[in-house]
Amino acid sequence: MHHAIPIRPAIILKGVDKYYNTPGGRFAALRDIHLDIQQGEFIAVVGRSGSGKSTLINLMAALDTVSAGELWLAGQPVHEIRHSALARWRGRHIGIVFQFFQLLPTLTIAENVMLPMDFCHLWTRRERRARAMMLLERLGIAGHADKLPAALSGGQQQRAAIARALANDPPVLLADEPTGNLDTETASAIMGLFEEQAAQGRTILMATHERDFDRMFNRVVTLADGAVAGTSHAPQVQHA
Repeated sequence: MHHAIPIRPAIILKGVDKYYNTPGGRFAALRDIHLDIQQGEFIAVVGRSGSGKSTLINLMAALDTVSAGELWLAGQPVHEIRHSALARWRGRHIGIVFQFFQLLPTLTIAENVMLPMDFCHLWTRRERRARAMMLLERLGIAGHADKLPAALSGGQQQRAAIARALANDPPVLLADEPTGNLDTETASAIMGLFEEQAAQGRTILMATHERDFDRMFNRVVTLADGAVAGTSHAPQVQHA
């Protein structure tokens, strides 16, 4: 069953283009993207490889900048934020989960989770450790807090990556193929964690190739050749 969605846009894209200059000329990775995503929605972005999914995630994550158009996130005009201020703004407002986890190999799991708090100077040192442990406990891996990432399974590393993404309590969570390297059982557990976060009011946008979890999403946005090819509401679960 889908949860109720308050009518308050968390992410707005108005006519967003993204171009890259290549030796063969200008390449349009995204073309005239218009999207309104409400607070608490769980959105899937699907499409073939090269359709623009990762580019869209990177723009929303302020890892890249729009070439044209407007991008609003958490009430802020991201397209107007100075490049020098983007990293700190991102740290406070956006959590990012990657396919390959991107945990720093020389830091313990707890230290990885504390890193966003350190960067944005949120909470005291003692509070950061306590918050990291609370998140790891919630995700079921507190017992691995003082281990290095290499000592954990892929599923455990992805749980640690989600804990890190939630460290600063961001209103928006972005995920780029977060289940792509996980077995089916672990992927289902990770998707359940995302669904739980959306039910608590966090806005989640996830790029994915998988269609087994469509029933969990509020909407599915399909990209093709850098443009929105369609938007559909996820099918309702049929109960016997």
